[in-house]
Amino acid sequence: YFRMYHKLAGMTGTAETEAGEFWSIYKLDVVVIPTNRDIVRDDRQDMVYKTKKEKYNAVIDDIVTLTAAGRPILVGTTSVEVSELLSRMLSLRKIKHNVLNAKQHQREADIVAEAGQAGTVTIATNMAGRGTDIKLGEGVKQSGGLAIIGTERHESRRVDRQLRGRAGRQGDPGSSQFYVSLEDELMRLFGSERIAGYMDRLGMKEGEVIQHSMITKSIERAQKKVEQNNFGVRKRLLEYDDVMNSQREVIYKRRRNALYGDRLENDIINMLLDTTEDLITQHHANQDFDGLELEVLKTFASDLPFDGAIFKSEKPELLMRMLYDYLDDHYKRKNQFISERAVPIFQQIFNDHGDKVGNIIVPFTDGIKSIQIHVPLEKALQTGGQTIIHEYEKSVTLTIIDDHWKEHLRELDELRQSVQNAVFEQKDPLLIYKFESFKLFELMLGKIGRDVLSMLFKGHIATNDGEEMEEEIEEPKQVRRPQPRVKTSRENVYEQISQAEYINADEEEEAQDQRPVPRPQPARVQPKVGRNDLCPCGSGKKYKNCHGANE
Repeated sequence: YFRMYHKLAGMTGTAETEAGEFWSIYKLDVVVIPTNRDIVRDDRQDMVYKTKKEKYNAVIDDIVTLTAAGRPILVGTTSVEVSELLSRMLSLRKIKHNVLNAKQHQREADIVAEAGQAGTVTIATNMAGRGTDIKLGEGVKQSGGLAIIGTERHESRRVDRQLRGRAGRQGDPGSSQFYVSLEDELMRLFGSERIAGYMDRLGMKEGEVIQHSMITKSIERAQKKVEQNNFGVRKRLLEYDDVMNSQREVIYKRRRNALYGDRLENDIINMLLDTTEDLITQHHANQDFDGLELEVLKTFASDLPFDGAIFKSEKPELLMRMLYDYLDDHYKRKNQFISERAVPIFQQIFNDHGDKVGNIIVPFTDGIKSIQIHVPLEKALQTGGQTIIHEYEKSVTLTIIDDHWKEHLRELDELRQSVQNAVFEQKDPLLIYKFESFKLFELMLGKIGRDVLSMLFKGHIATNDGEEMEEEIEEPKQVRRPQPRVKTSRENVYEQISQAEYINADEEEEAQDQRPVPRPQPARVQPKVGRNDLCPCGSGKKYKNCHGANE
């Protein structure tokens, strides 16, 4: 979404470490603006312990020392669980403190406001309280300012810098100190073996700490590895999305054309051109005239403008033009026919209920699918019925595009999962994804064009089984008297529509009640034969020994 804007800009205090990603994805430079006043904060080297237990004990001891000196302390944690653990440890040492995490979001502003007072201890997750400066209380600057204690290195250097940046604002004094153990997630995955080797060579015992610039740099290298991995994942995700995004732009452009009516006519013409070209190209190469004739009949409900001899003798380009012109003329004549037959009915509704009716619901069907469109009554009369055709084209195009696009997105998700196996063949999954997704997209566009054209060419106003144009007015429901179903021609169907009589639903029900109901006739059965009676077949034997032996 960000890349859809023509201009992008932003401001943050921790973008320098991600400068490469900003340029790679957004083509944005990162410029470091000097601070208003020099930073005097004391950023100390990390203190590394072997176990978490030793680390947390050292954190508590440091908090006790700093509190005695009258300094405010902000303890940063990577999770709510760690913040609650430190809270319980401080409670055992009888040290008053505040806990700022997701569970205290309502008191967040009050807790942050008090965090700069002398002797105040605040435990906060790295996400809590950001965006709020901590104002130092009276006498705090003289005692050394706000002390930042980090209980663990985050996998991103940005988050650690945000925590350090809570202290030393606008030239204020302060300090920052991170405590790390070899059992931390970051160290366990990326840096523990090398640092553990240093500690073993130095003969470190339980409870002892190592603090050196080389250790701090080693930890930052581990963070860089994590950042590079995360950036690689995001970049790969973006590359996959670029493929889908290019297809999304094409689909949504067509959808906007249909939704607002812009260039919809041109899109339908292009669909017809592409479809006729595909049909002629596919069948002319095989000299399959019967197959072409069948496809045109199935898709457009029309015959061909040429016979088999012309099909085999003429070039494909001429056949395409002949078929396109014939189908285009057929479509226009069909729409004109619908408009001419519908306008008198609309005019009658307008004359009878013009002050109450705004829109008319017009049901269309192609014999398989049905769709209802809302047509403004006055606009339909002003345009001579062309509004009916236009609204039908919009509804059909939108519906079919949405259905096929949803199915296509599902297929792309499945394709993305399946192409990952290409790495076993030492091939690039992204490259295969691009080729295969493009093929799927072309197939989808062909299906959309063919389905839209099929619905438009074969669609007519529904007239059978009482499906008729309904008026959106609060009047007694009206139904049409049942007419004999006519299958001879569309002209007879529309004569049937125009001559349909409307009566009140109550009168229709009353007429049905007065019709004679046929009396049920009793079922006729043969008299039952007893087991010891003579068998009706005339054999002279008893029924139980003859035809009744199996009963």
